Amino acid sequence: MTKKISKQKVYTLLVEVGRTANDGLPEGATGGALMCFSSGIDEEEAVRETVAILKQADLAPLDVSGYGTLEERLAEGHDISDDEKALMARALEENSVIVAQMTPFFDEPA
Repeated sequence: MTKKISKQKVYTLLVEVGRTANDGLPEGATGGALMCFSSGIDEEEAVRETVAILKQADLAPLDVSGYGTLEERLAEGHDISDDEKALMARALEENSVIVAQMTPFFDEPA
């Protein structure tokens, strides 16, 4: 058997989310941002898959910003840790979406 060559790539996405009843964000948070590594044939597919998975997890995606593939990010001079590279490799191997970081947002006091 020959191993099938994957056309999948892993994209770095920043997803802003709003609040829902069971989103897991801390009390008092107004929303949050999630850094995700998502596999897809292209960035559009990676975004669709990420949004679908986050909705299944009771999150409310509002906006998605794409930062490209590992190669594109390195070409732009991004500093990418070995941990991030390992998570990207895992997302590719598992054909999955990995939430690498979640940052809750809080309103500033007036």
